[in-house]
Amino acid sequence: MKLLKDILYKSGITAVSGDTNVLINHIHFDSRKVNMDDVFVAVKGLTTDGHGYIEKAVGQGAKAIVCEMLPEVLVNGITYVEVKESQTALAMMASNFYGNPSKNLKLVGVTGTNGKTTVTTLLYNLFKKAGYKVGLISTIKIMVDDKEFPTSLTTPDSLTINEHLYKMSEEGVEFCFMEVSSHGIHQKRAEGLHFEGAIFTNLSHDHLDYHKTFAEYRDTKKKLFDNLSKKAFALTNVDDKNGLVMIQNTQAQKYTYALKSYADFRGQILERQFNGQLLKIDENELWTKLIGDFNAYNLLAIYATSDLLGLEKMEILQLISDLENVDGRFQYHISKKKITAIVDYAHTPDALKNVLTTINTLRTGNENVITVVGCGGDRDKSKRPVMGHIASEMSNQAIFTSDNPRTESPEVIIEEMEAGVEPQNVTKVLAIENRRQAIKTACKLAVPKDIILVAGKGHETYQETNGVRKEFDDFKEVKKALAELEK
Repeated sequence: MKLLKDILYKSGITAVSGDTNVLINHIHFDSRKVNMDDVFVAVKGLTTDGHGYIEKAVGQGAKAIVCEMLPEVLVNGITYVEVKESQTALAMMASNFYGNPSKNLKLVGVTGTNGKTTVTTLLYNLFKKAGYKVGLISTIKIMVDDKEFPTSLTTPDSLTINEHLYKMSEEGVEFCFMEVSSHGIHQKRAEGLHFEGAIFTNLSHDHLDYHKTFAEYRDTKKKLFDNLSKKAFALTNVDDKNGLVMIQNTQAQKYTYALKSYADFRGQILERQFNGQLLKIDENELWTKLIGDFNAYNLLAIYATSDLLGLEKMEILQLISDLENVDGRFQYHISKKKITAIVDYAHTPDALKNVLTTINTLRTGNENVITVVGCGGDRDKSKRPVMGHIASEMSNQAIFTSDNPRTESPEVIIEEMEAGVEPQNVTKVLAIENRRQAIKTACKLAVPKDIILVAGKGHETYQETNGVRKEFDDFKEVKKALAELEK
């Protein structure tokens, strides 16, 4: 148990009713989890307001309430703490409760539209191969050295983050690599964390349903760098037009990487093949199993970060050459009849364009490219016609299908994608709502040497419709469909 007054350090208190010199068992922002002697933090969310559950939390045994506005009726024996912003208070309290664990290890945050999962996961894998105890907080999973924990958010809530950072600290983890999403930054989930450094990958059209404007989306990402200390490093991709914007106000030590521009860390693609590519990084050549310009940028960021964290350069190059693709990121399978199926998480216009550009760069020209793609429901609608345009323009055949429709109609989403198809490409497009059937159709249309791209879900192993998640794995589905056709 911890003293409430100690947990409240730097939480932005504006008023207190009751005694803060009391012992608290745990912190919760979900009233359903509150037990005796817990503190309940009332957070205003997108769909619910925690202030409406204060009475319930008290009834379940909460000893203290932290909120932005004190209730009209205060219960005797309960401590009420008013704060400027509950989300910030929750993050600071979580960090204090777990003893500020981010200060006990070297935490590196990675932000950007695309590449966050690849960069964090591969950094985790590289440092593990180098013999270190490492942590990972990513879209796919949380790793406390060798122990795996599930996660459903790119950047988990601040309690979850600090709980696992504490576990890492207890396990003697030296480095942790963490995805930092724009949602996570905006909702203050990373407040109070001590970052050793931060990496910017790129910025393109995404999450405008949440941030409303591209400028707001960009500026939210930028806050990660604005809050870095003088001792930290800020590493940015200067080939991206927003790369220098990210670091313009940071106090951290600034470093750049690029394939096209002058930078502190320079890379070059020398040779491309379907099984890998030859890169030159800082005048040294290396072969990597990861292909595409986007992966060249990812690997350059990984090289630069490893160097800034003190690894020896030749060791880094050797370790990079051994890295494997992250699940659902340009993950490919070649069937018995030499049909290549590629599964990729590309769910933004820029990511889809990058993957299709890579495929079209590698093909000889005689193969057909068949793209199966959809757009998620309850998300940024403005990118749907753009995704439709890119898929139809850059493929010989495009099949528009369902991709986590959530509470929206899959048919309406597909129609909005079709709105972006140019007249000359209309005959190249099929609409098949059922994702399994869409994948099967792509496999039936393919002939030897053709390339099938199944985009949008990548590592996800479910399909979400009206709040229900059913098991669905793109990679398994496409392999199964090809195998059945080739019996």
